[in-house]
Amino acid sequence: MVRNVLGTLAYWLSEHPSIVGFRWNDNQLWGSTWSFLFTSIAFYLLLSLFLNLVLVLFRRQRPVPLGSVPAVHSLLMALISIGIFMGTLLSAVAEIRDTRWFWRRSKTPLQWLLCFPLGTRPTGRVFFWSYTFYLSQFLLLFRTFFSILRRRKLTFTRLFHHPMLIFMSFLWLEYSQSFQVVAILSTTLAYFVVFGYRFWVAMGLPRSRFRVVLNCQLLLLGCNLVCHVGVGVLHFRKGGCNGIGALVINSVLNGALLLLFLNYYVKVHLRSSRTTDDDSSTHSSSVLEGKKDS
Repeated sequence: MVRNVLGTLAYWLSEHPSIVGFRWNDNQLWGSTWSFLFTSIAFYLLLSLFLNLVLVLFRRQRPVPLGSVPAVHSLLMALISIGIFMGTLLSAVAEIRDTRWFWRRSKTPLQWLLCFPLGTRPTGRVFFWSYTFYLSQFLLLFRTFFSILRRRKLTFTRLFHHPMLIFMSFLWLEYSQSFQVVAILSTTLAYFVVFGYRFWVAMGLPRSRFRVVLNCQLLLLGCNLVCHVGVGVLHFRKGGCNGIGALVINSVLNGALLLLFLNYYVKVHLRSSRTTDDDSSTHSSSVLEGKKDS
């Protein structure tokens, strides 16, 4: 029974003809052109700024009621993330199984995960899930709109974080970039934890004293930067990795995001320490947590 379930799951997530025969093609796939990428990002930025400006001009101080919409969004993102994680994991195992026969003896599965061979084309199982991950990033844009409607401060980090992720995931596909399998696995796992926690809190269940969202984001960005260093070492020692130019751009963007989050992280801790020094109440601390992890 269990074997049949696992076999069915493996088929639908890694062996289905639509997954095995996937090809990144400008003429057939939604969102696969540079014009679409830049137009969608520009539209998101303009809409965010316009929505924030409208609320400021109308002097709207109270949050706009959103009901259960953010909770449903969090649940949806958690389910999509764990689905992409499982699909990517099973597809990576299948690709290693099917292609390992022509690897050089010095190559290991870990090296393949970090460093695609030169000439790799964006086709097959792994790139199907990379494309699915790319599409899922557009759903994350709604988090910015939710924050604006809740009258949260529209910061540079909040505004540009999601477009950077969309841009990076587009580069993964366009240039068959190395390291993307590890990046998708780590990111979707972090998303599953973060959005699962947000849904948990939205249902009125107890909050964690551990800053789940902020620490997961910092851990993910730090892990990505370390892996980028590993790809660089393999690139120069093992004869080259595919999509290294796109990887350099991704490394710069990841470094910028990490600096932004570290700056925010330091401010949060300074604020927390001041609250403690002033002998503030436990209620104030819990409110601060709510603002960070909502």
